[in-house]
Amino acid sequence: MALDIFKRVETYKGLFAIEKISLIYNLLTSVLIVFLYDRMDHPDQMLWDRALIALVTFVLMYLYRLAPCKFSAFVRVVIQMSLLSYWYPDTFEFNRLFPNLDHVFAAAEQALFGGQPAIWFSHCLPQMWVSEPINLGYFFYYPMMLIIVLWYFICRYDLLEKISFVIITSFFIYYLIYIFVPVAGPQFYFPAIGADNVSQGIFPAIGDYFNHHQELLPGPGYEHGFFYSLVESSQQVGERPTAAFPSSHVGISTILMIMAWRGSRWLFACLMPFYLLLCGATVYIQAHYVIDAIAGFFSAFVLYWAVTWMFKKWFARPGVWTGYPVVE
Repeated sequence: MALDIFKRVETYKGLFAIEKISLIYNLLTSVLIVFLYDRMDHPDQMLWDRALIALVTFVLMYLYRLAPCKFSAFVRVVIQMSLLSYWYPDTFEFNRLFPNLDHVFAAAEQALFGGQPAIWFSHCLPQMWVSEPINLGYFFYYPMMLIIVLWYFICRYDLLEKISFVIITSFFIYYLIYIFVPVAGPQFYFPAIGADNVSQGIFPAIGDYFNHHQELLPGPGYEHGFFYSLVESSQQVGERPTAAFPSSHVGISTILMIMAWRGSRWLFACLMPFYLLLCGATVYIQAHYVIDAIAGFFSAFVLYWAVTWMFKKWFARPGVWTGYPVVE
């Protein structure tokens, strides 16, 4: 296997599909920065970051020509996916300028369920034996993505470009929604309006409150747990009052499970417990309303179909297999 991944392959001199869609998203958001320039906090830095990301993309393409093998192709894919850690908080720099919509979603949640399931779930089950597995599921989000990409890299390299494109493009579509639908989620909105308002079912509009306030209170659950601490640390460092509706955690993990099902029933079965914990965790830690999770689940199937069609129609290279693998 070690020799196989470094074996030279036929050189493709152009950009991979995942790099093309990344540059398209880069360009779209750059245009948006120009339009909103006077209202944004640090537009010059954001434009410079985008230029640097584009430069790195092209440098990697040229380096690949010097050593065209499976491993160097994998590096190109992984670097584009790692940039999601930049693109995700970047959505906040846009949607902070628009009126927050949490009052609409919290009121809808109240009307549907007669209360707030995000509050009930964690308050009813704060025990370590519930909190720790659920936080494990939430923390497993990015490892789950890496496992899927690695599985296809090792077992079905011919589909690596396709599955990486579907994952990254789905993320970008969610990010575009987050830019124009500013919903922060219970973990930001409930502290902003106060526990009394939440308990009475009163959900006031807060306008651009999050443009100047980004406080995130500690999550619920067993505070001394190992996985609780991991999730809490990552949230405090990388979380922003953005990206609540629809839940990309549920949406992307559902897409990953579709890929696991089509690739290997054994892989699907191994990931299923973590997937279920992850979906529950989005509400348990109060990152999302239940309606966010529901929307994330159903949107995943639409996105998987639509983005797969996009790849086959516009981005697939001649001679690259674009069908589905035979399951194990």
